Amino acid sequence: MNQVSPNKKHLLTVLVEDYFHVGAFENLIQQRNWSRFETRYEQNTLKTLDLLDSLDTKATFFVLGWIGEQNPRLIREIVSRGHEVASRGFYHRSLKNLTADEFREDLRRTNRVLEDAAGQEIVGYRAAEKLNYEKDSWIFDILAEEGFFYDASFLPVKSDEKQKRFAHQIHTNGKIIHEFPYSTRNLGIGLLPIAGGNYFRQIPFTLMRHAVKDWTERYEEPFVMYFHVWELDVEQPRINAASVYNRVRHYRKLDKMEWIIKETLQKYNFSGAADFLGIENLVSSSEFQSSSPATITIANRKSQIANEAITIIIPCYNEEAALPYLSNTLRSLESELSENYSPEFIFVDDKSKDATFDKLNELFGKKKNVKIIQHDTNQGVAAGIMTGIKAAETDIVCSMDCDCTYDPHELVNMLPLLTEKVDLVTASPYHRDGGVRNVPEWRLFLSKGASWLYRRTLKAKLATYTSCFRIYRRSSFVDMPLQEKGFLGVAEMLGRLDLKGGKIIEFPAVLEVRLFGFSKMKTARTIFGHLKLLSRLSKIRFFGKSESIQTSLPKEILEISKEDKLAADKRR
Repeated sequence: MNQVSPNKKHLLTVLVEDYFHVGAFENLIQQRNWSRFETRYEQNTLKTLDLLDSLDTKATFFVLGWIGEQNPRLIREIVSRGHEVASRGFYHRSLKNLTADEFREDLRRTNRVLEDAAGQEIVGYRAAEKLNYEKDSWIFDILAEEGFFYDASFLPVKSDEKQKRFAHQIHTNGKIIHEFPYSTRNLGIGLLPIAGGNYFRQIPFTLMRHAVKDWTERYEEPFVMYFHVWELDVEQPRINAASVYNRVRHYRKLDKMEWIIKETLQKYNFSGAADFLGIENLVSSSEFQSSSPATITIANRKSQIANEAITIIIPCYNEEAALPYLSNTLRSLESELSENYSPEFIFVDDKSKDATFDKLNELFGKKKNVKIIQHDTNQGVAAGIMTGIKAAETDIVCSMDCDCTYDPHELVNMLPLLTEKVDLVTASPYHRDGGVRNVPEWRLFLSKGASWLYRRTLKAKLATYTSCFRIYRRSSFVDMPLQEKGFLGVAEMLGRLDLKGGKIIEFPAVLEVRLFGFSKMKTARTIFGHLKLLSRLSKIRFFGKSESIQTSLPKEILEISKEDKLAADKRR
C-alpha cells in the first residue's frame, strides 16, 4: 500500500438543511408546511462553522435555495469564514419529482438566490438524494449547460465501471463536469458507502475509521466526506409520527457525531471542492460587505504577480476532431487565468494532413492574443514546442497537449511554482499525488519503465520525464540544441536542462486517455529512441561528451556546412 502523504487532501462537504427537510420525513412533512416548524438550521450552521474554525478546516457547504432566500445573512457568514457555497437545489426534492425543464429552472432559481446572498459564483451541485449513474446521468448535460463545474450526487454500485467509484470527469457537449461520488468500500458482494453522515452513525465507527484509513492508503483519489448540520443537533425536535426505521435512521447516535467529525478532520487534510479543483476566483464583485464588520474577498492568493504576461504553446498534428473541445476548454482556462495573468496563445500546426490548420484559423484566427504558425514539413511535438518558445515574447512559456489529456486548468496551480530560481515546472501523473485514468496498462508500463531509466541517468530524480504539460523559463530553453524533434525531444529538453544544472519542479497531475483522435507515437520506434537518448545523455553526464550545436540543425543545413568546410580546406 502507498504511504499517506501529509499534503494529500480529501473533500469535506457540509449539507445545510433542517431536520424537517430530510428525506426520512418527506412522506410526513409537505414543503408548504415548512414555515410552521421551528427552524434550527442557523444555530446548527454556526455551530458547524465554529467547529471547522477550531480544526482549521475549509469545506463546501451545499445549501438549499430556500434557506438562502430565508436567511441570506447566514450565507454571507459561511463565505466570510472562508468556505465555498454550492447548490443543494431550491427545495429538498427528488429528481423523480422533476422534469428536465423543472430541474433546469430549479438550478437557476437556486443560483440566483445563493449568488445574490454570497456574492460568489455557484459552480457545484448536490442533489437532494443519492443518484444512480444508470438512470440519472442525464443531469450532467443540464449542469454543463448551466455553467456548473462539478457535481457530488452519485452513489456508485458494484455494476458501475470501476472509475465511477472515484473522482472523475464527465465530458458532455465539449464541456467538463467533475464528479465527486460518495466514497464506498468494495465488499466483494457489493459497495458499502463510507462517506460519512448516516453511515458514520449507523455502522460502528471502529469499522468506518478503518475504512477511511484504508481508502487514504490505497487510493490517490480524494475521500469524499459529508455530514448534515442537523447531525450536530442532539436536542432537535423528534418527529414521532415517523416509522421506527426512519426514526432510527435520523436520530441514532447524534450525540457521537461531533467527536466522529473531530477525530476524522484532525487525522486527515480536507478542503472544499472548488479549492481542490483550483477554482478560486468565484467572487461576482470584487468585494461586498458581510453582516459582520469584516469585508469578504475571495481571490487567487497563489499568484504573486497580477496580470503577468505568459505564453501558452499548443502543438497540433492532425487534431481537427479535438479542436472544438479544446476551444471550449481554453475559453474557461483564459477566464481563470485572466485574474492574475495576461495569456497569449501560440498554436503550432506541424504540417497536419487533415484540416487542422483551417480549423485553427476558424476557431482562433480572429483573436488578438493568438498566433498560429505552420511548419513547412512535419517535424514532431518537441519541434513544435521549440518553435513556439522561439516565437514567444514572454519569459514564462507553457506547453500543453492539444487533446487535453492533462487538465489545462492546472496551469493556474502550476504557474506560481515557476519562481525566480526555477527553470521548469513539469506535470507528473506518476507523482505520489498524481494519477492516471483509463490509460492502457501497457502504455503505463512502458512510460514508467522509461522514467525508471531516466532516474538512473539524470541528476533530477523525478517520477515523470516525458510529459508535454509544462511551464518553461524561456531564457533557459530558447537556444537549447535538440537532436530529437518528436516525443523523444520532450525528454531530451528536460535531460539537457538537468545536466546543465537547471532547477526543475514536479507538479502532481492526472493523465487521462485522449478523447479524440489517436496517439501519434510509434511505440517500437519510441522505445529504441529512448534507449539511444539515454545513451547520449549518459555520455554527457559521465564522460562530458556533448554534441555540437549543429546536430540540432536540419539535415540540409548540415550538408551545406560540410561542403563549405571542404571548400575552405581546398582554398588552404
